[in-house]
Amino acid sequence: MEKIGNYRWTICGLVFFATTINYLDRQVISLLKSTLSEELNWNDGDYANIEIAFKLFYAFGMLGAGRLVDKLGTKIGYAVATTLWSVAAVAHALVNTVFGFAVVRSALGITEAGNFPAAIKTVAEWFPKKERAFATGIFNSGTNFGAIVAPLSVPFIAAEMGWQWAFIITGMLGFVWLVLWLMFYEVPSKSPKLSKAEYDYIHSDAAEVLADKNDVNKPQVSWFKLLSFRQTWAFALGKLLTDPIWWFYLFWLPDFLQSQYKLTGTQIAIPVAVVYTLSTFGSVLGGYLPMYLIKTGWPVFRARKTSMLIYALCVSPIIFSQILGSIDMWYAVCVIGFAAAAHQAWSANIFTTVSDMFPKYTTASVTGIGGMFGALGGILLSALVQKNMFVYYRSINQIETAYYIMFFVCGAAYVLAWTIMHFLVPKMKPVDL
Repeated sequence: MEKIGNYRWTICGLVFFATTINYLDRQVISLLKSTLSEELNWNDGDYANIEIAFKLFYAFGMLGAGRLVDKLGTKIGYAVATTLWSVAAVAHALVNTVFGFAVVRSALGITEAGNFPAAIKTVAEWFPKKERAFATGIFNSGTNFGAIVAPLSVPFIAAEMGWQWAFIITGMLGFVWLVLWLMFYEVPSKSPKLSKAEYDYIHSDAAEVLADKNDVNKPQVSWFKLLSFRQTWAFALGKLLTDPIWWFYLFWLPDFLQSQYKLTGTQIAIPVAVVYTLSTFGSVLGGYLPMYLIKTGWPVFRARKTSMLIYALCVSPIIFSQILGSIDMWYAVCVIGFAAAAHQAWSANIFTTVSDMFPKYTTASVTGIGGMFGALGGILLSALVQKNMFVYYRSINQIETAYYIMFFVCGAAYVLAWTIMHFLVPKMKPVDL
């Protein structure tokens, strides 16, 4: 048998690298929260406002980014987004006020929004359906890898060189990726590095091949048209309920460790790195399970939905993290890490439902709509719950109560999201545009 080839995994590696940088850049500020609060006289309300500014612009950036990537294509769209967010990341070193940070965080949010629409579209173009969840799980583990690299590097850079250099060094990595992307990436039909056998394998889904032929030069579909489908709302509401949980880990985990266990500075690095190391395994294995079920004969949609229910249930033990953490900090770290792993497994599959149900020329737009809803969920959680609740409970020296409430929310969100998605789309029904 003719060897298929593996160039598609090189493309997956490039998307993994971009996603790593994307999350590394956005997490720097959470690791410098205590330093910036001390040097710039921030309080929890100031930090929450800066976080909300990022999420607000990220939300609306997702909507526009999806449309832009569908219009420009993956190569140019991804390159433009990465260039702009790298500039915004470096610009953090040039400001020293709450307003200044709100401005540069807003710029970072609207530009970083381009990553996931471009990444999901890349996977839809380069992988057959049976491999997409696995490929998505691999590139999505870049979110964890970025979150691992950040605590192992940012506090030490800040301690040795100053907090400004932490933003500059991490921000410059995007330009390294840009060179590699322009050198190695092309769509499959134009890539000189892709063998015919691998091209045929990528396009082995007969229904998609027919759809691709019919979709040539199709006009862009409006947001209102896409929002008329239950499949769009299933994806969007699933993101609305579960994305804020990942935002919570990303922006508040260092504060939780500092508040509960009095860790400071570089002491936070190892526990945070452990949480995101565990979540890396969840991301990759989360994509493997549905691929295995599909290969054993399960229908794609049934394999995807069953896997997502398992992952939703795996988040629930986080409700008991503080009870276990009262015995030993590492029990809490491991339980949170297991929940974060389940989230990433869930995330790998919810993203893939878009390419399962929608034609390729709309995948970035639908991903952008879902991403906007996810970021809006994060804003609501920050503005209505975290901002007021954390400020209040810290003022009366009962911050642990705020975290009890948040971990309960984390444990319940995924089962609720799965239930809503199931009732909206109980059976596999591809969208016919």
